[in-house]
This record gives sequence, structure tokens and C-alpha cells, in this order.
Amino acid sequence: MNAVVHTPAVTEAPAWQLGVHELGEAYRAGRLTPVQALQAQLERLAEVQAVVNAMAWVDAEGARRAAEASAARWRRGQPLSALDGVPVTVKDNIPVAGLPCRWGSRLYQDHVPERDESPVARLRAAGAVILGKTAVPEFTLQGYTDSPVTGVTRNPWDPLLTPGGSSGGAVAALAAGVGALALATDGGGSIRRPAGHTGLYGFKPGWDTVPRAHGLPEVLPRMEVIGPIARSVRDLQLAMGVIGGARAGAWPDGLPAVSPQRIACWRHIVGSPVDPGVLAALDAAAARWRALGHTVDVVDAPLAVQAFNQHAWPVISTTGLARVLREHPDAAGRVGPALAEMLARGLAWRATELCDAQAVVRQLRRAMADVFRAHDLVLSPCSAALPWPAAESHPPRIADQPVDGRGHAVFTAFANATGLPALALPAGRVGRLPVGVQLVGPPGSDATLLALGQSWERAVATVAPAGPGALGSASPIWPIWP
Repeated sequence: MNAVVHTPAVTEAPAWQLGVHELGEAYRAGRLTPVQALQAQLERLAEVQAVVNAMAWVDAEGARRAAEASAARWRRGQPLSALDGVPVTVKDNIPVAGLPCRWGSRLYQDHVPERDESPVARLRAAGAVILGKTAVPEFTLQGYTDSPVTGVTRNPWDPLLTPGGSSGGAVAALAAGVGALALATDGGGSIRRPAGHTGLYGFKPGWDTVPRAHGLPEVLPRMEVIGPIARSVRDLQLAMGVIGGARAGAWPDGLPAVSPQRIACWRHIVGSPVDPGVLAALDAAAARWRALGHTVDVVDAPLAVQAFNQHAWPVISTTGLARVLREHPDAAGRVGPALAEMLARGLAWRATELCDAQAVVRQLRRAMADVFRAHDLVLSPCSAALPWPAAESHPPRIADQPVDGRGHAVFTAFANATGLPALALPAGRVGRLPVGVQLVGPPGSDATLLALGQSWERAVATVAPAGPGALGSASPIWPIWP
């Protein structure tokens, strides 16, 4: 007698769990409409917002109008792009026409832009459904997410902890199942570190890959770029095909074949501690890249990286803030205490010290050119620390050593100062907390990084998913990383 094998029925995931590519397939097959997808997103938001506090503003009515228009296009078989009907959140330092853009500050409490920043305009022209704005720290200058206008944003994997910053609202929403894609900025690691803290994929494009116009004043001139955060590399690729320039526009239908790469693995930035669990995840990631056929060499990071972190970043970031706030003579009394202190420091620097900081940046660029003569890519942690308590600006200690406010952020800002593309990849968990690693490439390697990310994604797809935990007492965690 033959044994009877009972195969479990395949249950399609709830609509709020679907990514960009999956939503497109569902729309095309008629299994789901953009209106239904949006409704599922709004219902999910109602469940999780009180716990994670990810959204700074929700435009439900505007999103419904966009979803209805998208549904009509799908019925006609005429979608505008792979993002048509996809719910997208936008970080609250990126202007969206008609929506408040408060930048986490009371100084911008009443600021309502009249036009979209250009990447938002490209999303809108592609049919994306803009769900609303995600929370940021004040002026997006801190590595956690708390502001005078939105309060504390929390990590869906553990609401007692931070999702990082400054794109904390973007990742908290996406990791909790709100939006299929997040548009964010990265001026010193603000996409990559939060993506790592929440088990997501995040892409910091290289210089000029995503053209920008009609944005807010620049706090970090030339350093900050706009990029996507998603639940898969394929979704990053689809997003870049819409928001990017000429190079990015060639990517939606395929990425380049990639030969074996020579990867330099940075376990430390000299003088800065790293959490042991983060190092273990990095070492496992290095082993996986070797198993995929690449060469991985553990090498020392250039001393110029730490010189930039210690001597250039404090000057550039605070003088940039002082420049932006010079139009607000009462700023010192209206911003939060941390920003008031940054403003005072920015006003105190001399012009010669800013010139010295710029010289450090030039030295860093030369050092990175040397790195890429010996290796094709750099592999490092996204953050030196695991997530810390949500209302604290930074962990005071890492690996039992005292650190300053940027001790957790030592691996990321060098890529911003040098204009290099970088890709954040989920690399497992320490306990229940996700850990991320990043690949950084030379100028023009954006598409190569995404192609490598797809091979990474395929490699981790065979790992069994973890079971769900609890999102506070309100809603179950949806495990993102398998």
C-alpha cells in the first residue's frame, strides 16, 4: 500500500507583506488591485503605528486617489512602470508636494512644499502610490530617530530599541509591513545602518546616479544622496530603474554578469570597538562570499577613514547645520538640546578648520583609490553596534569600551565623503536582532553591487525562516530576513 503524502496548502501572503515585484505579479494576474493593496497597508499601519511610531504623516486620501488611478491602468493593461500601484513611503526630509515636510524640527513645523523633489516626481510619474512621510531625527543629523515633532521611533524587532537613524522611520515602517518600498537619504550611513538594524536591503547610490532638484537646503553638501530601502535586491533594482539617471534606467531588465571579485574585509576601523556579535556576523558573511567564489582578504582599513571620522565629520556636519540655520536667528532656542549644541559647535569653527577638514576628505579619496587598486570591493559591518535603547542617541559603550556619539557609525560616512556606492545586506541575527553588512564599490559600480546583492539573496534564500515573535503586545513581528 502506498503511503499518502499530505502537502500543505500554499497560502498567499497577506497583501501588506508583498514586495514590489510580488505586487506587480499580483496586479498583472488580477489576484489583487492597487486599491486592495493600499487598504491592506492602511490596516497594517493602524496595527503597528502606535508601537513603532514610524510615520510622520499619512496621506490616506491622496494615496487612495493614486491607487484608483493605478487600478484603472492595470485594468487597461497599461501600467506606467514596475512601480505602478506600489505603496511607497518617503522620508520626511524629501519634499512631497502638498504634504508637510517638517524635517523633524519645529522650525519646519509649517513647511508644505509646492513641488516634489525630483526622485519623488519620478516615482509619481511611474504610478507609485505615496503613502506618506516617515519619521526622522531633527535635521537628520543623528543615528537614532527621535524628534520634537514626532517623538521616538522604535524597532519592530524589539520596540524597546532603536531602528537607528536617520532613516529610522523608513526602516521601521517597512520592517513592520508598511509600504513595499521606502525612499530615503544617506548622508553618513543613514540608509545602511538602519537597514542593518531591521533586516532590510538598502542602497546608497554613487554620486549623481540619482539626480536631485527642488530639495531642502543641504546640511551635508555633496555627501547626501537619495536611495531606496526594500525587502529584496530585486526591488532595489526596480526602484533604481525609476529614480535613477541614465545609468540606473538601464537596470530594470537585468544586471551585469559579475566575475569573481577581490573583496577587502574591514573588521575594525583603527581605535574603534565593534560588538562581538557584529564581528561574528561579518565573519560569517565573509565565509559566504568565499563560498560564492569570491576572494575575501581581511585587511586594515586606511588610517584616513578614522581621520575623517574624528577630524572632518564633526566640522563638516556642524558647519553645514549652521549654514542651514543662519536663516533662522532664533534657531538655538527652538531646536532640541542636541541640535543646539551642534549649532554652537558649527558657529565656533574657524574657516581654516573647515579647510583642514576638506584636506582630510581629499586624503581619504586618495586612500580609497589605493584600496580599489588592490581590491574590487570593501566588506564591513553596517554598524559597529547592535540596536540600543530607543530614546538614547547612541550606545555609550561598545564591546565594553566607552564610545562617543559616532562610535556606532564608524564604518559608513567614508563612502559619502568619497561618493562611493554601497549596498546594505541582511547578515543574520544576534539573538533576535538583525545584523547588516555592507559592500562598498568604486565609482560607477552601482549595478555591479546590485548584481552581487542578488547572488547574496539567492544564497540566503535556502536558510529556514525564524519563527515569529511579538511586536510589543499589539501585533506579531513579521520576520523579514529568512
